[in-house]
Amino acid sequence: MGFTLHAQEQYAKLEKNRNIQAQGLIHQLNKTSDTLILKSDKIIHSLYTINQNYTRELDVEIDSTAYKLPLNKLSKGKHVFVARQAPMKIVFVVRILKEIPKQHPESYRTKALVTIEQLNPVVLKDK
Repeated sequence: MGFTLHAQEQYAKLEKNRNIQAQGLIHQLNKTSDTLILKSDKIIHSLYTINQNYTRELDVEIDSTAYKLPLNKLSKGKHVFVARQAPMKIVFVVRILKEIPKQHPESYRTKALVTIEQLNPVVLKDK
């Protein structure tokens, strides 16, 4: 009797910024390593990447304290990320190790799970 063991595929590898001034920006990959998660107490103004061909592959305005980036938008290879939190720019690296499958966006997947029930308005009378 035999069996096959399938290890979880690692799509990307994160090289975090270890600078003490960058500690305010939590940057990590999700469990399946196909999404970059950014969190901070301060506003993250924007995020851009420079790929191994020295071109910007991604440039987004965030203006929020949290952001999730699906990594299937990036090509395979090394990407230098720059997160702008005025007055700082925090730099870190994500290496895309293999092609990440393109899936339905999360909003599409959860859309079918949410139902909206119409409420009947209730009028309260003052005593």
